[in-house]
Amino acid sequence: MIRSRKDYLDYLEADRLALGRSGWIRAFFLVDPIWVFQRLLRKVEYYTNCKPGLIYKPYFFYLKFKFNQYKLLLGFTIPPNVFGPGLCIVHYGTIVVHHNARLGANIRINADVVIGENNGEKNVPMIGNSVVIEPGAKIFGKIIIADGVHIGANSVVNKSFNEPNVVIVGAPARVVGKI
Repeated sequence: MIRSRKDYLDYLEADRLALGRSGWIRAFFLVDPIWVFQRLLRKVEYYTNCKPGLIYKPYFFYLKFKFNQYKLLLGFTIPPNVFGPGLCIVHYGTIVVHHNARLGANIRINADVVIGENNGEKNVPMIGNSVVIEPGAKIFGKIIIADGVHIGANSVVNKSFNEPNVVIVGAPARVVGKI
């Protein structure tokens, strides 16, 4: 979670590197909607967590407006303060993440992914660092996914996987190998 301007800049740099953007000048002039969305996401997180004062409200509402426009444009339902640094959204398309879910650093997420609840607000996944989520994966329930897990395409994950660096696939998901 972003707690200071330094955190904000660190998150942006980690996201830029995860997306493979070569530099700030090129990223600024060559408009990439996913990179714009991620910058807006981090800026909304920064203003939500660090700038609660009344003087910042007009700019915050403008940011929220632009953020919501990009969410609709790209098909993302990603709330603030869910992902750690190094988020890499690979493609446009439907990505739905519950607002209480927590995902670690260096997450790579593809299109048509759902990370949601199962029978209540607090029954949401906790996903570790360096996890890859392939297209079509559905992750739900009060589960924990360990660091370095690779979740295969169209997998349905409804139980915890505490062993790090494994590949899980299937419906329901099961371990098929180690990384």
